[in-house]
Amino acid sequence: MNKFLIKRVANRFLNALARISPGAESLRPLLHRARGVQVGQHVFIGDGVYIDNEYPECIEIHDHVQISIRAILIAHTRGPGRVIIEKGAFIGPNSVVVCGAGRVLKIGEGAVISAGLVITKSVPPRIYLAPPSPRAMARVKIPLPTSKTMEEFWSGLTPLEPPEE
Repeated sequence: MNKFLIKRVANRFLNALARISPGAESLRPLLHRARGVQVGQHVFIGDGVYIDNEYPECIEIHDHVQISIRAILIAHTRGPGRVIIEKGAFIGPNSVVVCGAGRVLKIGEGAVISAGLVITKSVPPRIYLAPPSPRAMARVKIPLPTSKTMEEFWSGLTPLEPPEE
């Protein structure tokens, strides 16, 4: 086994261990630092947080950042980019932060990313991003679990009128 392969295997092991270990402000940040992630002081990393396996060194997490349960940070799509989460930022549960090759994506100081968002562009400092409220789109005639095909499900949808503004 060459050193590169050993490092990649160790990196994945440490990432998996960090995702299930206790210690959101102690052990998890320590394990990610060992992988090459730049992690500041007083950082909270929630349960199940996935931080890039291929390029952990391209992730930078500044002081006092909180990353909620099951968030995903990816610093590559078709090559490495760079993800920088600045001081005091908050990444909500099940959010995805993903950066493309050769780009830098910054979550600004004090920014708040609400639950379930997909972030592909930089967020200015002290901005709160929230998803739109869910809205009814169609009436279901054939429930998805009982549909034989997706086409049958889709054909059974009756669009609803858009709400008055």
